Amino acid sequence: MTPPDAGAEDIVDVDWIAARLGDPSIRIVEVDVSRAAYDEGHIPGAVLWNAYADLRDEAYRPVGLAELERLLSRSGISPQRRVVVYGYSAPLGFWLLKAHGHEDVRILMGARDQWTQAGNEWSTDAPKASTSAHPAVAENAGLLADRAAVEDAINDPATIVLDVRAESEYSGERFWPSGATEDAGRAGHVPGAVSVPIDELRAEDGTPKPPDDLRRVLEDAGVSKDAKVITYCTIGNRASEAWLALKYLLDYPDVRVYYGSWVEWGKTPELPIET
Repeated sequence: MTPPDAGAEDIVDVDWIAARLGDPSIRIVEVDVSRAAYDEGHIPGAVLWNAYADLRDEAYRPVGLAELERLLSRSGISPQRRVVVYGYSAPLGFWLLKAHGHEDVRILMGARDQWTQAGNEWSTDAPKASTSAHPAVAENAGLLADRAAVEDAINDPATIVLDVRAESEYSGERFWPSGATEDAGRAGHVPGAVSVPIDELRAEDGTPKPPDDLRRVLEDAGVSKDAKVITYCTIGNRASEAWLALKYLLDYPDVRVYYGSWVEWGKTPELPIET
């Protein structure tokens, strides 16, 4: 899946990144759920986005547009700057940027360790502070679904709500994927949601399965290319991974991520759930 060096492809490999280290027009972002791996070593020049601390608030709700704008600014990202994302939550960073109007985004898919496996060195140096005056960001309704859109989809036969959490989460056995009980909401799933656990879309190395295999899994679950699809998980990591597979590898025309995902739905008492 290595793209040509024509600048038109969004999926890159480690050689592509290594050849451009130090390029001032590129900002590399590691996206993860903690800073432990980043502190031990990261791609030289990369900044860290913590999926919890930077992309969500204390109640795990997505940060507002103003806070996202501030994150982009303190990361030294302007609308004209090319951004390359990698790491555990790279699909979330990739989708989030695309869903808020940043066109030039690339992604290194797969495990972060492929950087060192290719013979490259980690850095433990924090990049020098680099800020930009990022203009106001706006949501792209074609890529991002809010709670109201999911509510409408429940009774819309043309829209499939795709739950990519584990079966234990979908069935209502647990709220958090880890099984933690602290700060848990109601367990279950959006009424009528189709379950395709994200592991069914992944190859052994964590990257998406080949397109033919992906298509077979989704079509067997009734997720056809003709349908409008809204993906969700717990906080958006797995949902954006599924979005990437459907949108970029299978060319599904209408795929959105419900960024609020189950941490919003399951903690909103008036919303319906099934188990």
